Amino acid sequence: MASPPPKLPIPGRRNILITSALPYVNNVPHLGNIIGCVLSADVFARYCRLRGYNAIYICGTDEYGTATETKALEEKCSPKEICDKYHVIHDEVYKWFDIKFDKFGRTSAPEQTEVCQAIFHKLMENKWLTENTMQQLYCDTCERFLADRLVEGKCPTEGCNYEAARGDQCENCSKLLNPTELIDPKCKVCKNAPRIRDTDHLFLELPLLSDKLVNYINNTSVAGMWSQNAIQATNAWLKEGLKQRCITRDLKWGVPVPHEKYKDKVFYVWFDAPIGYISITASYTPDWEKWWKDPDNVELFQFMGKDNVPFHTVMFPSTLLGTGENWTMMKTISVTEYLNYEAGKFSKSHGIGVFGNDAKVTNIPSEVWRYYLLMNRPEVSDTLFTWADLQAKLNSELLNNLGNFINRVLSFVAKPAGAGYDSIIPDAPNAESHTLTNALAEKTNKWVEQYLEAMEK
Repeated sequence: MASPPPKLPIPGRRNILITSALPYVNNVPHLGNIIGCVLSADVFARYCRLRGYNAIYICGTDEYGTATETKALEEKCSPKEICDKYHVIHDEVYKWFDIKFDKFGRTSAPEQTEVCQAIFHKLMENKWLTENTMQQLYCDTCERFLADRLVEGKCPTEGCNYEAARGDQCENCSKLLNPTELIDPKCKVCKNAPRIRDTDHLFLELPLLSDKLVNYINNTSVAGMWSQNAIQATNAWLKEGLKQRCITRDLKWGVPVPHEKYKDKVFYVWFDAPIGYISITASYTPDWEKWWKDPDNVELFQFMGKDNVPFHTVMFPSTLLGTGENWTMMKTISVTEYLNYEAGKFSKSHGIGVFGNDAKVTNIPSEVWRYYLLMNRPEVSDTLFTWADLQAKLNSELLNNLGNFINRVLSFVAKPAGAGYDSIIPDAPNAESHTLTNALAEKTNKWVEQYLEAMEK
């Protein structure tokens, strides 16, 4: 069956562009990933379609960066092979969960390079980028600079001293780290000790963009009714003071930097990943600018977990503002806290939790999983998934309450005439004017009003 033609903004209609945080391609998504972004956005997209809004829902796998290169090393294959393998897995999981994307794409597509490099050229042209020298770990054996996740060593945090801390974060104490801070660091590839070496990089000058950014945040956070967790995470970055942010990395797998001096580098994944929303829309329709460069007629709603907030409220807006072009900027951000698992956290790296492929083999229908995850959605604080709670909620809320209600009504209608209605739903003369009908209509209308108000926030 042929795919329907891509939807474009329609003058005079409410045009809504919905994005979900792009899931990393390097593993199978777990339940926390699913409720944290793709399922929440799917519910809002369904609501918009139900209301008759002209809406599209864009998502895709985030395929560049250190995480992909590291996974490729683990599985002894190329980064592209990792992306091809896990993109299919993600696609199958989301289809099973009945997530209705208008486009589920990939950031390794040609459109990503085209759009990302065009934005880079605008930032260079407008003088929002500067050069600076950083110290990084270099492996003489592998003849390469080591990205954060390609280094392991002892955590320098007092009282921790975890022996296998990564170059970006210690999984034991959760402290964010720089690779050069590790005690006795080792290259994850060859296990030899790297040395510190200078390397030049390009930086986005957030301090110079601060006036534009703060003006955008102040106006949009009110008009878009941002949630408190989104505002708090954004203000925490602003309170620390905006610093220049490195946008390049010494990697091979990524969007190449179109600059003679930096041609052997790629863009940092958190510079190029949000641009993926734009490039995936470009792979959906060649008229993508009608969605992304028409802020007067298009509203952008973005869904994500709390750890992604600053990149969407600070980094991505700054990037777009720096181009000087008339971009469709985020209006509303919907943020979830964490869904934890039993006594701890979901962990892709350690295989802890319920993953999308696990849910498929439980014989629990996807609609039931959707219901449970939405009922347990961590909107204002972390929530906990336990198998016991899943069973209890399904028994009490679906089987006992909803199931018994439906069963009793149908059983009563099915009884023989006299005791029931012989399986024929009877006419109800004057039912519309009955006091019980009016009372039910009044209650229902209030519930609908409350629902609409909540969904429009």
